Amino acid sequence: MIAMSSLRMPQSLIKRLGVETGDAVLRYELLQEQAASLGLAGRKVEKALAALREHEGEGRAEVLKAAADAVWGFLVQREIMGLRDRAAIVAEYGIPREVMNRIGAR
Repeated sequence: MIAMSSLRMPQSLIKRLGVETGDAVLRYELLQEQAASLGLAGRKVEKALAALREHEGEGRAEVLKAAADAVWGFLVQREIMGLRDRAAIVAEYGIPREVMNRIGAR
């Protein structure tokens, strides 16, 4: 019979979190999920903004709406996580004013 050992968090991470309980493991997992979700939302914003830059003429309103929806969702998700540096994100992603106006940001 093979002995099964339990999965353990790296000792350096346990020390940094300051807790040696299942709570630390859960927090670590939640942070991983948040980071993955935020990364996915950021890629969605990049894709929507690229489509907006490439699209002129008929149907642009739909593309603008999709970009505004992606940016709004991304900003809301960041704010929920305590990341409130909207101006830095607007600059980093090159979010056009027409998108920010569409979501009602000033």
